[in-house]
Amino acid sequence: MSERNIGKVISVDSFRVYIRLDDDLKSLYKSGYEDIYEVARINSYLIIPIGADRIVAIVTSVRAIDETELGKNKEAIFLTKSARYLVATMIGTIENIGKYVQGVYNYPILDNPVWYVTRQDLDNIFDQKQKTEIDFEEDYYLPIGTSPSFSDYKIKINPDKFFGKHAAILGNTGSGKSCTFASIIQSMFDFEYNGKKLQNAHIIIFDTNGEYKKAFQGTKETPYKKLNEVNAFQIDKNGMKVPFWFMNFADFDFLFEPTSGTQAPVFKRALGLAKNQKVVGAKPILDKFSERGILSLFDGSPDDIKKKKKYNDFGTWKYKADNEILGLANTITPNGNQLLVEIQNALLVLGANNTLSDENKALQELESKYLEYSSLQNVEQIAIEKNIDLPIWFNFQDLITRFFDEAINEQENSGNRLREFVSTLRLRLQSYLGDERISQPLLLNQTEEIKNALAKFISFFLGDFCNVYTTEETELFTEFYKEQLSKEGIEKLVANKPSQVTIIDMSLLPYEVLETVTGLIGRLILEFVSRFPESDRGKLPMVIALEEAQNYIPEKNRGDRESIAKKVFERIAREGRKYGISLLVSSQRPSELSKTVLSQCNSFIIHRLQNPEDQKYVRQLVSAANEDILQQLPILPQQHVVIMGDAVRTPVQAKMNTANPRPNSNNPKFIENWTMDLPKDFPNYEKIAEAWEKGEKYNPTINDPEA
Repeated sequence: MSERNIGKVISVDSFRVYIRLDDDLKSLYKSGYEDIYEVARINSYLIIPIGADRIVAIVTSVRAIDETELGKNKEAIFLTKSARYLVATMIGTIENIGKYVQGVYNYPILDNPVWYVTRQDLDNIFDQKQKTEIDFEEDYYLPIGTSPSFSDYKIKINPDKFFGKHAAILGNTGSGKSCTFASIIQSMFDFEYNGKKLQNAHIIIFDTNGEYKKAFQGTKETPYKKLNEVNAFQIDKNGMKVPFWFMNFADFDFLFEPTSGTQAPVFKRALGLAKNQKVVGAKPILDKFSERGILSLFDGSPDDIKKKKKYNDFGTWKYKADNEILGLANTITPNGNQLLVEIQNALLVLGANNTLSDENKALQELESKYLEYSSLQNVEQIAIEKNIDLPIWFNFQDLITRFFDEAINEQENSGNRLREFVSTLRLRLQSYLGDERISQPLLLNQTEEIKNALAKFISFFLGDFCNVYTTEETELFTEFYKEQLSKEGIEKLVANKPSQVTIIDMSLLPYEVLETVTGLIGRLILEFVSRFPESDRGKLPMVIALEEAQNYIPEKNRGDRESIAKKVFERIAREGRKYGISLLVSSQRPSELSKTVLSQCNSFIIHRLQNPEDQKYVRQLVSAANEDILQQLPILPQQHVVIMGDAVRTPVQAKMNTANPRPNSNNPKFIENWTMDLPKDFPNYEKIAEAWEKGEKYNPTINDPEA
């Protein structure tokens, strides 16, 4: 095998080897048994034999150094000669049986020979062997691109490992991130898995730019027919609705921003009352002044109680006209409540000019009745606290008026300004109610409860609405779905054909509610699967793709408030795997993304990154052994990527497959469009402006059907 020698190892560290090429290697090519082999090009492979195993290394640096030799007499100087050196990163091992494994467990020694790579080696590295049966857990079998260095070889991933521990697609704008994601998903549906196609996939795409519908539905001229059905919809005032009553208190708090000192407690209480639908007049209520007065009686001595109803005139106790205990009794308004009547009667007896025995008996009665009152309050408060985060329907207008007033009345004391302090929050709620851009998508004006709304909402997002809906229903959700699905869609619904890709177009959603809505949807999905029986955990795996993820999971807070969506998706990043939820985050600014989320990603597909901060951040996320490979990021051409992590057999540069159809993310053709003759009515300023004023996107087939 010495014919394969091209050099020797001159230095080794934890993951790099430094190689000096043989002096007789006159070029960077060497003739072998089967072909002429390239031996010193960036991204090419080398073999370092160690016993029966062979270490695989990828070339990351090539250099030539002029060397000068002295004669034996140390006076004569020979002409300089050039020595050529390689720096290579060790990435894997071809074991004796021919199996390639990622990583190195046996290191080369100094003067270890170095071989060029043969086609058989490449077959082992890229796993080109034909399989009659795929092992889904172990095999790397799904082709997603090709090797730019070895054009005959496909780059394959293991989908279970790609989605199983979260993944990230990173790169500058225009580098091909959207096409990469679309092509991977399309490849998954094109592939046959031991003779079967995907039929139960659940992929949910948060699309902030409205570009993925084209990739998975195509156009009228070139439709995409690989999927049973793509569930694509837009969240806006005329599109998909996200009911406000699905929000928990954290969602309400983030959206409406009540002040923590005065507004938040009242808001929380009002929400609790709204979700419990309790009528304040039907329950016993003592104002805070009365409660403090009663509690002071329990803490006082017999003399303290005596002093509250009598005064001491030179050693003689006399009955006071302004008896404090009787005055306390008169502050209570029973409103027909028997318990409050009994508390008031006990105070009247205690405040009377009676014997010490009667005083003690009255005080015991008062303590007993107050304990009963306090117990009732605690039970109700526990119920309210429990229900406040549950997806229970209530009337939003009633929250602003009736339930706010009830919450204020409970906490307002004589002379305080609580109502005034809360007034700005009520105005903010009212303004959201009047803003159709917000009120319509969130159904703030919905005055009647929608039957089975939560089940319908979740089933729709998972593309399985056919198990919940009936075509006979006429309530708001169903009518919207019927309009979205058209006649053909209804037929599919009746035929029970679930969709596998859900695209949530958020391009028209106001920025004020973007984070709230995305966080809400993510939380509902997580809570839904977490409520499965233990025996069913993980049986409904799904992928949540966050396009332009810096909009949902920023590392730095905007202002002094932490993003509600960030909290949700960080929780999914930490806990989602055990429930079968995987995140796929895509971003052009990885340095602005949540470190918590990215640290949970085990696979990375990285396009061109030119910003030094982003490059530095990515290097921190991956193994130090891959840093040399990442030096290529600033010069990667469009569609080319560096892939590393659990999903691939080895860190590798790849040219991704072309998405067909492509997402609607192509760069504008400036010169072509600047030189063509455009119709006189383009753009249609009036129609676009008219749709804009309605909070809609102009669609000629809808807004101008005669055009």
